[in-house]
Amino acid sequence: MTELFLVARIAGRGVAIPATQVDSVVDIGEIVAVPRAEDCIKGLAALRSRVVTVIDTGLALGLAPLGRTVRAVIISVDGHHYAVLVDALEDVATFERRPLSFGLSLGPGWRAAATGVVERDGEPLLVIDPAALIPATLQQAA
Repeated sequence: MTELFLVARIAGRGVAIPATQVDSVVDIGEIVAVPRAEDCIKGLAALRSRVVTVIDTGLALGLAPLGRTVRAVIISVDGHHYAVLVDALEDVATFERRPLSFGLSLGPGWRAAATGVVERDGEPLLVIDPAALIPATLQQAA
């Protein structure tokens, strides 16, 4: 069975995000830092008359920060909106999801977020659950 995915780049890696989990894609403007927040929380941003928590996806995955990127995927988790930063947004397409292979070498952050794999023009793309990038402390507070 094929599914619709948003194809993006995070920390240089191709990923596929299930379209059912995407609220919208945006360019983030000014981000206001949140004192004492977890490292992966870049801050808060105003978006269409609502405030979203901006997640530095690189740090959420245990990697280097993404840097100056402004592209984000807006997701909703338990009624709260989050802007998950990405390096680039590439496409929307249908793919057949396959399970992760046991031989696939992934770091702990990628392993926690990955739910499968799809192939686009010979390139494997990790299917990720963007909600897995939200710190557990934020989800518990919600």
